[in-house]
Amino acid sequence: MYAIKSTLPDATLKTVGEALQGALVDLIDLSLIAKQTHWNVLGPRFRSVHLQLDEVVDIARSHSDTVAERAAALGLSPDGRAATVASGTGIAAVPEGWQKDTDAVRTLVDALGAVIVRMRERLDEVGPVDSVSEDVLIQITKDLEKHHWMFQAENEG
Repeated sequence: MYAIKSTLPDATLKTVGEALQGALVDLIDLSLIAKQTHWNVLGPRFRSVHLQLDEVVDIARSHSDTVAERAAALGLSPDGRAATVASGTGIAAVPEGWQKDTDAVRTLVDALGAVIVRMRERLDEVGPVDSVSEDVLIQITKDLEKHHWMFQAENEG
């Protein structure tokens, strides 16, 4: 079997690998939570919330692919299996069944907030050792913070 070998030192690779794997897990779970909520939202703001949720699904899926490919480029095997996501996520479980539009918005505010906190922790760890991976995490955090702001604004109406 051919193995991909990074030029990063082993200690750096360990730090970066843990950060990327954690980001991958959170992004996969965020996409699942947003899609679950998308299917179950009800209320007068159904359409706008429904569409807004799909924007989060799209961005989380896109960024999860970027993170997984960054890990692979460093010789780290990304793990996006369901069991890995379930055991490693930092996002609270979403309620089962239908959700009022206001509750759906709150679900996403909380989920995005949890992921952003963990992304910023990863930035603190990765920044000093690998600016390329840091750049990936910065872009993700920027996009997630934008959606976090938009959902918070949605809930203020």
